[in-house]
Amino acid sequence: MLKNLGKKIWLLVFLCLLLGCQKKSQVLVMPTAASSGNLYPLGASIAGMYNKKLPDIQVSNQASNGGYDNLHLMERKEANLSFGVSNIVYDAYYGKDIFKNHGNKDLRVIAGLYYNPNQIVVRADKGINSLKDLEGKVFAPGVHGSTTEKETQTHLDLIGVDQDKIRFQYLGFSEAGEEIRNNQLDGAWIMAGTPAAAVTELMTTGKVKILNLDDGYLKALKDRYPYYVDYCIEKGTYPGQEEDVMTSSVKMLYYTDTSLDEDTVYQLTKTFWENIDDLAESNSALKGLKPEDALKDISGLPVHPGAMRYYKEIQGDKN
Repeated sequence: MLKNLGKKIWLLVFLCLLLGCQKKSQVLVMPTAASSGNLYPLGASIAGMYNKKLPDIQVSNQASNGGYDNLHLMERKEANLSFGVSNIVYDAYYGKDIFKNHGNKDLRVIAGLYYNPNQIVVRADKGINSLKDLEGKVFAPGVHGSTTEKETQTHLDLIGVDQDKIRFQYLGFSEAGEEIRNNQLDGAWIMAGTPAAAVTELMTTGKVKILNLDDGYLKALKDRYPYYVDYCIEKGTYPGQEEDVMTSSVKMLYYTDTSLDEDTVYQLTKTFWENIDDLAESNSALKGLKPEDALKDISGLPVHPGAMRYYKEIQGDKN
């Protein structure tokens, strides 16, 4: 009798294991940016949250070369979720600039997150008071192919800065900061949510400042490009910053494509917003974010039906 009972127990164990194997998790790949930047730890927090809260979904956070790389991975169906500032997602969707002739109309927004301001950090002793003053200087626009490199080119082209007169050093944030501290570099273009760790570290030396972009320049930029908004880096954001600094900004988008079904994206969206306070504890850029603002300043890009279902649902709850 005990022998038969033992056989039944092992049979039940076998069946449970078999059924468990048949219920496979959905594995989603989420490329973010270089591991030294702000976006990679954000992606790690979000992936960890999903893996804890959604037992049938496994999200793998991966380092990448940033915004453009992420969009190329999404186009090749090698990524399922990712992040990028609204201007390059806009270009990718409509097939503009480097995406010419291969626009990706499958892209869909899950949420607009925080604003990603352009922070042009320069040596305070080099007489650099405007973008035009970068001519003749040694400057880091970011690594080749990065979002910041494109931002640098766009902003300088607007006012006809002769970029051949700038000695560009293609460095990441950390490397650029080290070169500025060693007096080998006159400035760097940093695009990140405030306060950005790379800018904070530089400002503690007291040898740098953040360039202010005037109203006329910002208006011309917005007239030409629909995705830019004005952004004020309020005084005191960084050590030694005694005045407000005006600059340009675009919104960081959390996006996917049409290959993910509505129910999956609904669960991802709902879980993200229901845990936003916990995520913000370790990612300051998410502090104060509300789902009511998730579809603002997203450059008119289409929203995934699963995400839209969630936003309509919470809107209905408030009416």
